[in-house]
Amino acid sequence: MLFAIEEINNSTNLLPGISLGYKIYDSCASISRSVKVALALANGNELVSALSEAPCTRSAQVQAIMGETFSSLSMAIATVIGPFHIPMISHLASCACLSDKTRYPSFLRTIPSDYYQSRALAQLVKHFGWTWVGAIRTNDDYGNNGMATFTETAQQLGICLEYSVSVFRTDPPDKIQKIVDIIKASTSKVIVTFLSTTELYVIIDQLFLHNLTGYQWVGTEAWIFDSQTAAMDRHHILDGAIGLSIPKAHVSGMREFMLDVKASRNKLFTKFWEKLFNCKFKQSKSSAVNQSECTGHEDVTGVQNSFTDMSLMPIFYNIYKGVYAAAHALHGILSCNKTCNNKVQLDSFTILQNIRNIRFKTKEGDEVYFHENGDPAAKYEIINWQPTKNGIVDFVTVGLHDASLPADEQLNLQNKSLIWAQNSQQVPLSVCSEKCPPGTRKVLQKGKPVCCYDCLRCADGEISNITDSITCVRCDPEFWSNERRDACVKKEAEFLSYEEIMGALLTAASLSGTFMTAVVAFIFFRYRQTPIVRVNNSELSFLLLFSLALCFLCSLTFIGRPSEWSCMLRHTAFGITFVLCISCVLGKTIVVLMAFRATLPGSNVMKWFGPAQQKLSVLGFTLIQVVICILWLTISPPFPFKNFKTFNDKIILECALGSAVGFWAVLGYIGLLAMLCFILAFLARKLPDNFNEATFITFSMLIFCAVWITFIPAYVSSPGKFSVAVEIFAILASSFGLLICIFIPKCYIILLKPERNTKKNMMGKVPPKSF
Repeated sequence: MLFAIEEINNSTNLLPGISLGYKIYDSCASISRSVKVALALANGNELVSALSEAPCTRSAQVQAIMGETFSSLSMAIATVIGPFHIPMISHLASCACLSDKTRYPSFLRTIPSDYYQSRALAQLVKHFGWTWVGAIRTNDDYGNNGMATFTETAQQLGICLEYSVSVFRTDPPDKIQKIVDIIKASTSKVIVTFLSTTELYVIIDQLFLHNLTGYQWVGTEAWIFDSQTAAMDRHHILDGAIGLSIPKAHVSGMREFMLDVKASRNKLFTKFWEKLFNCKFKQSKSSAVNQSECTGHEDVTGVQNSFTDMSLMPIFYNIYKGVYAAAHALHGILSCNKTCNNKVQLDSFTILQNIRNIRFKTKEGDEVYFHENGDPAAKYEIINWQPTKNGIVDFVTVGLHDASLPADEQLNLQNKSLIWAQNSQQVPLSVCSEKCPPGTRKVLQKGKPVCCYDCLRCADGEISNITDSITCVRCDPEFWSNERRDACVKKEAEFLSYEEIMGALLTAASLSGTFMTAVVAFIFFRYRQTPIVRVNNSELSFLLLFSLALCFLCSLTFIGRPSEWSCMLRHTAFGITFVLCISCVLGKTIVVLMAFRATLPGSNVMKWFGPAQQKLSVLGFTLIQVVICILWLTISPPFPFKNFKTFNDKIILECALGSAVGFWAVLGYIGLLAMLCFILAFLARKLPDNFNEATFITFSMLIFCAVWITFIPAYVSSPGKFSVAVEIFAILASSFGLLICIFIPKCYIILLKPERNTKKNMMGKVPPKSF
């Protein structure tokens, strides 16, 4: 402050012809003494004894107050002088509460508010991935307000505080011990501090006594750039600490001014001088003995301590800017140019308003101004404590934080190697729970903060493709989760294809049945004039063989990828060909019954069921099925359908029935004809012919009905492509049953027993047999 005042008084550009004076009081870090001093400055009276009768009526002689260092003391002073509108400019009181202009209308400062520092600390902690931290604060306005803002910002950034404790220099030992026990029992490895140096010394000394080392300390400007704190940390508890500091500054001439100090310059330096050089002045009242006499010309530059290393230059610069702010305000009020108007009546309120609105540049080129709440622009350097080989801590600037920039650009860490706790070069880990990898989601642990959670694997069909996901996302219906649950993969489309074994076997069976039918047809054609072929209407036999061939072939339409045409074809072709087949069998059965009736005396029944009527009956029965199929295809035809429900990890390509009524009408009509045919064949099974075809038709219909009765539950319960295979199997089994039961016995006689293939043998009577 003295350096700035001397510069201003020696300047011809700022307050020419005006000399600034000063008064210096020591508040002794006491709130009561601070208030007492503030009142003395406010009314112009010197600091007098409490028993003095001197009146407090004189007007204030001070135009501005520089100070205080501590936030609590600044609040007390600002409360007292606020009604008088005397400007108070602090260089180090950073509590965010002092920005409240309704409570502290005359308070300004050249150090940023802790509101910005607290948020910057939270961003710094988040940057290094520390989500589980402890917090220690000084139990005063500085610590409590700063930590409150940090806690609020930390919660927004997903950072949890395992503990938050307060300490004060006068706390009893048992309270200090409780704090140590809390730290000892904690799992977090990072300690965020809002501590003044005095409280910090108390804590680190106790931690050393309990051998609690290896913690990563995060600090504020109160101690992070303080060489005296580094010197006090004899046990290197704070090595690797990182935190925020007032940006480095250089004021030309200040170092030389301070090192050129002489004890004779001011009585203020007398005790300081005696302490610095371990000497005493002649007129000194010091009681120390065996001390040399102080000359007042000792060389300060030869002393190595915090006074000479200029480590507090950023704080000096804050004081320097505060003094110049007051001087510039006075310069404007006094309308100074080459001279100043000494007749202007100075008013505290006017001076305060001018300081608030002041904007100027220092000789170093830095712009000085105050926001509407009396705060300067918030900029910080990020400092890392890096111990050197000789045991001295090197304060290395590793980044910057500028609160005036957008949120994502405020923190700027330089490409420098950082030293962490215990001289490690690896960033320490301080989390309550490890990060949840992709494929899992976070589930909070009951009764614990949000940073403590378990990682649960995503369910089938759900994924998470980011770290620490709180939810799993369900895949689209055509996709399914992979094994790691971190990506959706396209489901495999499943249908009965020709390439797979089951499809190939069914195809082979279908073609075999067709080939067998063709062979039987060839044999019947070759021996079409023989009695066994002619006896039961050879035309119906050939039509039956043709329909059986179609039945075998129609099963092929069920194999392969379903399409719109294949879905409509497979069910209608199956329905029509089977009705044609059963109609032929039914016609042959009726022929057997009519033939037996025709042999009775006076019977003329065969003229009503001759070849023409047989063909018409087959056509009529078949046309009914055709009409049913046409109605089905017209109203609600089958269509290709992607079934996502049967299997989670597969898409079943199948043919939806469209109209279930149509499907079951087709099957029901086939079943009705089959039952009718079975009943008639059963009634004709004991007719006394040597070769009674009704017996074989009965067996074939028995097989046919058994197959299709068992088909229904098997079809309903079979999943995916197996339901198609069941339907094909039913078609082939019933077709083979008809072919084998009706035609193989005849082929056996034609080829192996030709002696039985005679008209006499065919027409011969045999005794009835039990069935």
